[in-house]
This record gives sequence, structure tokens and C-alpha cells, in this order.
Amino acid sequence: MPKFKLVSDYKPKGDQPQAIRALNRGLDKGMKHQTLLGITGSGKTFAMANAIAHIQKPTLIISHNKTLAAQLYSEFRGFFPENAVEYFVSYYDYYQPEAYIPQTDTYIEKDSSINDEIDRLRLKATSSLMSRDDVVIVASVSCIYGLGSPDEYKELLVFLEKGEEITREEILKRLVSIQYERNDIDFARGRFRVRGDTVEIFPAYSEYAYRIELFGDEVERITQIDPLTGKKITDCKKAIVYPAKHFVTTPFRLERAMKSIEEELRERLAELRSQNKVLEAQRLETRTKYDLEMMAEIGYCTGIENYSRHLSGRLPGTRPWCLLDYFPEDFLLIIDESHQTIPQLNGMYNGDISRKKTLVEHGFRLPSALDNRPLKFKEFERLMPPTIYVSATPGPYEIEKSEQIVEQIIRPTGLIDPKISVRPTKNQIDDLVERIKKRVKNKERVL
Repeated sequence: MPKFKLVSDYKPKGDQPQAIRALNRGLDKGMKHQTLLGITGSGKTFAMANAIAHIQKPTLIISHNKTLAAQLYSEFRGFFPENAVEYFVSYYDYYQPEAYIPQTDTYIEKDSSINDEIDRLRLKATSSLMSRDDVVIVASVSCIYGLGSPDEYKELLVFLEKGEEITREEILKRLVSIQYERNDIDFARGRFRVRGDTVEIFPAYSEYAYRIELFGDEVERITQIDPLTGKKITDCKKAIVYPAKHFVTTPFRLERAMKSIEEELRERLAELRSQNKVLEAQRLETRTKYDLEMMAEIGYCTGIENYSRHLSGRLPGTRPWCLLDYFPEDFLLIIDESHQTIPQLNGMYNGDISRKKTLVEHGFRLPSALDNRPLKFKEFERLMPPTIYVSATPGPYEIEKSEQIVEQIIRPTGLIDPKISVRPTKNQIDDLVERIKKRVKNKERVL
């Protein structure tokens, strides 16, 4: 039984049948790079969906902006209604990164507004990758930015089964350790509430909540409920709750990370003081010690991602974990509008590093903050599985890399591009009015 089931009223037409056959042959032969060169309106998305249905592998589709990603997400949900089609883009509605302007001695604090629904969809994407193998994720280039370790993310999930022996306190302790917050009044995503021997959990990535009913120290019943009305939706044999944030760690690893941060702080302070940078040293010491206090108290601090290298135990200079690490080894990558997406992927690292270097030099961050970054393009290339580039105008990178370029020129509708005539600007309004009158006379319309 195929995992990916393509549902569509359309049948391949125009250039689609030969393009689909050629792409599928390329995938079967193990081609690492292919390009689908298709004009606007030729049905490239349908050809992509057919390639996924043929290869039957989890797929990552990268688009160069949120709007196009949302459009693709909507289309692929229509093509694969029985599979997990997810959306992974930056969750900021507004984002002002932390920065320092030495010329005017201006420090700009990080300011952002997080879109709650997009945050839910991001967490849903990673939880789907952990729990199923029929996943298509439509992402923007934010997928190459750092995330927490996939191993820790999977290791820290809370698994509850009907009939399991576990105390209420143990359930609560586990939920708090994966960044869930207790709130008995305002029940929202990433929170849980307790009523006697009943624990209700609202997973950070779900639209529904779980109700866990205990009898003594045994899980008596698990039901999925509507978080607003509390109405039962269905009975469950088990409940799997993934962490509420992508950056989570165990108490042991947190303790180890804090020692490592303290050690780096000592070394950096000695370095700054030896250069007579007293202000920078004081600034760094105050900030880092405050962050360490927050970690010790609540296991989290604002901007904890800047300490991600310590938290994941990575070596200096090593690449961060990202969405691609959450995929199994064998997956398919499709880069949409590759002539624009590839240059974006290429430029992400340089823009990020120049801003952070200034922060490190002036004592706002530890040098390890430089390792909280997007992937360098070479690192991204090393993670690339078999890849299909999709574009009407492929760039030099795709053309050079591709083992075959598949053309999709004839539209399924058979329509061709209208003839374009360029007219002088002189008397353009009179000319336009005259032409409109001709069309109106024939009961036609003008755009």
C-alpha cells in the first residue's frame, strides 16, 4: 500500500506526462540533481506532486518567501489529503534582531512578535517527522536556521498509555521538563491544567487537547478533547506529547551547559580585560550571569538559542542542527523558484555573522553565540539528498549541477502566451480608449 496517495481530478496534459516520466526515471536512476524547467501556468506543482507519489519518500519543499510557501502548502494539502502536509516558515510577524551600532554607541535590543498559529505549525511539522514517514513539509529558507537537537527532541517526549502505572506528580514533572506550563485557568497551547486526578494537556502543535484520567497511580482513560468546550472527540489508547519548544534539554545537559558557559565567560572576561576593554567585560559579565541565573531557576532564558552550542554539546565552529536533521536519511528535496531560492540560501550566513560579530566584539554576547546561525551553503550542500530544482528561468548553479533538465513548456490548457506589442507613449490615452471601445463593441473585456 503506497504511503503517499495523490488525489486529483486532473490528468497530466500538455508537457506534463513526458516531464513526469523523465523526472521519475531520473529519481529511479539515482540522479542527485535534476531541473524542471517549466513556464508559468504549465502545472509544475502537479508534476512535483507526481514525483513525490512516485518516489514515496518524505519530502522537503523550499520556497523563497512565505507567501509562495503558503500557496504551495495549500496546493499540496489538496493533492495529499491523507498524508501529513506541513508548513514551516519563520514564526515572526515582526522581527528586530539584536544589534549594536558602534559609530553612535546604539544598542538595539531584540524585539519580535511571534505568530502563535505559525509557531504551532512549525512544532507540528517536527512532531510529524518524528511520528510518521508520509510527510511533506513546505518551508521557507528559515529551515536552514538552528533548531534544537532532533535526538533530544525525540528523547524528551512524554508517552502515556492506558493502563500504565505512573503518579500524577511524575506526569506533571515530565511536562514541566519539556517546557509545558501549568495554568489551571487559561488553558492554551503549551499548557496543562490539573483537576483532582485528571490532567488535561494542550500540546503546543495541536488543535486538540488530551484528558488523562488517573485511578490512583494508574492511567485509567485517555481522551482527545476540544480545548475550548472540553467536549470529548475520541478515546485514545495512548498520548504522545512532544516538547513545547524546539530548544529543550535534560536537567543533566543543562547543568553541563551552564558549567561550559561559565568556563567560556571566564576565558572571555580575561581576554577583554587584557585588552583594557573594561566596559565590554562588565557588560558581558552582567548579562551572562543573569542568563545563567534564569537557566538555574526555570531552565530557560530569553535568547537561550545564543547558548545552543553549549546546550547541544557541539564543538566550536560546528554547524547547528536544523530542520533537515529531523528528516530521515533518505528523503527528497524540491527547491521551488530555484533561481531566487538558491541565492537566498547562499546569502543567509553572511548577513547573520556580520551582525553577531559586532555584538561579540562589544561584549553583548559570548563568542559561542556565533555558532547560533543558519547553515553555510557548503554545509547545506552536504545535507542535500536527491534534489529537483523547479524554475521558469534556472540559474547557473542549477544548470551546472543538474544531470538532466526536463522541459515543461506546453500548458495543460494548450494556451500559449499572448503576443506582446510595444507602443509609443505618445497619445497613449487616446490609443487606449480607442482600443477599449473596439473590445466593448464586441462584448469583450479589458484588463
